[in-house]
Amino acid sequence: MTFAATILTLYPEMFPGPLGVSLAGRALREGGWRCDPVQIRDFATDRHRSVDDTPAGGGAGMVLRADVLAAAIDSVADDRPILAMTPRGRPLSQARVREIAAGPGAIILCGRFEGFDERIFDGRRIEEVSIGDYILSGGEMGALVLLDACIRLLPGVMGAASSGVDESFETGLLEYPQYTRPYEWEGRTIPEVLRSGDHARIAAWRKQQAETDTRLRRPDLWERHEGVRVHPPSGARRTKDTKS
Repeated sequence: MTFAATILTLYPEMFPGPLGVSLAGRALREGGWRCDPVQIRDFATDRHRSVDDTPAGGGAGMVLRADVLAAAIDSVADDRPILAMTPRGRPLSQARVREIAAGPGAIILCGRFEGFDERIFDGRRIEEVSIGDYILSGGEMGALVLLDACIRLLPGVMGAASSGVDESFETGLLEYPQYTRPYEWEGRTIPEVLRSGDHARIAAWRKQQAETDTRLRRPDLWERHEGVRVHPPSGARRTKDTKS
């Protein structure tokens, strides 16, 4: 099954963009995934091909019209999830990326101007997604980020099947520090444990480093990670302590 990405945008020339090079580009050329940008303006019905209008109630900027967006969405809708890139959406997580990558693909709606007429979310089943707490000029860059995160997980895209396992966020922690040759650089050396050949020691060191870095750099992640460790999922079996 080919992962199919349909991007609804006012700037279809932005795709595949950086996804046309490196591993994602090779996978695209080899048919591992499809990139189908669709011009939203093609679904406007007036002679000016208008896709936006002034905000109801006044205010600066312009708002993308629900009727035009709905027509664009309906033209490509199928069993794939419809994702709208917006700072008002739920933050994108690695867990959600894995879910999307495991499916048939995604339809991605890219916002511009002051955003979407809210009625489009009432009238269509759309998942609002944010890639971070900042504002971009439009949803296209967010769509590229989302697609890159998904495509690298498709079968055969990364060189080794285990390449995506020991990475930041996969286990709820940041990834441990990495090193390579030369052994010494500007007086700094690779930690001796990594040269010991003792895989158990190396695994323990990496786990400790991942936990320390997460606790110091991302206390929000650490708090969630600790919560999962301390409070197992509901329904999980607990063993009773016994004394001999």
